[in-house]
Order: sequence, then C-alpha cells, then structure tokens
Amino acid sequence: MPHLAVDGHRIHYRFDGPEDRPVIVLAHSLAASLAMWAPQMPYLTTRFRVLAVDMRGHGGSDAPDGPYHLDGLAGDFAALLGHLGLGPVDFMGLSMGGMIGMTLAAKHPGLLRSVVLCDTMCEVPDSFRTALEGRMDLARRDGMAPLVEPTVARWFTAPFVARNPPILDAVRADIRNTPVAGYVGCCGAIQTLALRDRIGDIRVPTLVIVGRDDPATPVAASAVIHRGIPGSTLVVLDDASHLSNIEQPAAFDAALAAFHDRLPSA
Repeated sequence: MPHLAVDGHRIHYRFDGPEDRPVIVLAHSLAASLAMWAPQMPYLTTRFRVLAVDMRGHGGSDAPDGPYHLDGLAGDFAALLGHLGLGPVDFMGLSMGGMIGMTLAAKHPGLLRSVVLCDTMCEVPDSFRTALEGRMDLARRDGMAPLVEPTVARWFTAPFVARNPPILDAVRADIRNTPVAGYVGCCGAIQTLALRDRIGDIRVPTLVIVGRDDPATPVAASAVIHRGIPGSTLVVLDDASHLSNIEQPAAFDAALAAFHDRLPSA
C-alpha cells in the first residue's frame, strides 16, 4: 500500500483508472475510509485517474495523537499532491472531506481545477459542536463500538438500512475500526470549522450535492455553501441521507456527470 510520510505520520492513498486521464482526488467522511467511494468507481474510472486518500486517523493512514486542525488535514492533501507532482486536480469530498476540500480551495487555490462538496457544511452550529463533544467523550471512554448504530442512523434513511444489510455491514466495520485517536482528533478539527467567510474566495467550478433527508449536514447548510461560492451548482438528492453517494449512487453519479461534462477539457 503506498504511503507518504507527512510531519511524522503516514498517509495512505490508492490510484485507480487510466494513467493518461485527468486526476480526481477523493476525501471521505469522518469514521469512514476510501472504501466509501466504491459505488462511484465505475463512473469515475471511465474519465479520471482516481486518487483516493485515507485521511489522517482513518483507514490505512496513521492516527497520531491530536489535536488535529482542518488546515493541517488539508495540508496532508497538499503535501501528497506536491509529492506526486499533481495539480491542478479535480477534487471530491463528502462531509469532513468536503470541509477539507473547501479549505484546500481557499488556502491552496492553484491545486484544484474543480470541487465537488457533498453533504457538508462551512460552519458548525453550537448544537453540533456540543454533540461532537459527547461523541468524543464516549469514544474516549468506551471505544468506537457504541457509536456504530447511532452513526448509521444519521448516515442512512431507515428504508435503506432495512434493504441493504451487506452494504451496512461494511459501513459498520469502517466505523468500528476507526482509531479512537483519529476519530477524536478529527471531531476536534470539525469543532473549529469556520469557513463561511473564506468560501467566497473559491473561484473554481463547484458542485454542491446533499441528500434531502440528511440530518447531520442538512440542505440548509449546503444552501449556505452554494450561496457563498460564486457560480456554484446545488443538487439535492431525494430519498438520501448523509452518505448520499452510497444511498443514491445512480442519481449521485448523474449529478457528477452533468457537472464534469461542463468542465473545460484538461
């Protein structure tokens, strides 16, 4: 498995797709891994060289002790792109991955050609910050197991959970296997999220996607991002919650294709 050492910790990444295609970088959500993008790989690899990354504290990447900060997490991606000699690249991030994408686009504008921001937010309400504190305390005390079912309930609608046991088993395993240090560190980074005044500086083509039933990062939060980024496009997916890419893969891929078709040729 390829890794890059950044500030004493290793970041795991994987390439898929034709080597002669433009590169798209994928950033997953909190308590997940690069495996969450499996539903999109058939579409993405028809037109991109796909670089999927396990963020710090997740998947095959190291989980150093915190604190973590969004600028540092985005810096991991910037360091990886620099090491690989890539840029500008297309980028897609969901939830915390979207927060990293906004940070990259605002802080390292020359690295990105386009951005897809999925089921994410640009600022943290006090109620959400308090909820994160409770989840961090629970993880420190009892590990990740007690967080599995409440997380699944936030990430997917009840009908989807009932119909898709194998998919949900894989998601549960990712949550359960997330190192506590990585989960707590990334929760702490999310608590500092304050990008509302920075996203207006994002000048690359931007697509915002959100599940209509997402309780974690609701449609209203995506609307704030859409209004804040000049020229961005907002797509709301019906019958989808937080991991809309998994719950409605066909509609999600269709939104991606319509957006990518409008991009200038690489």
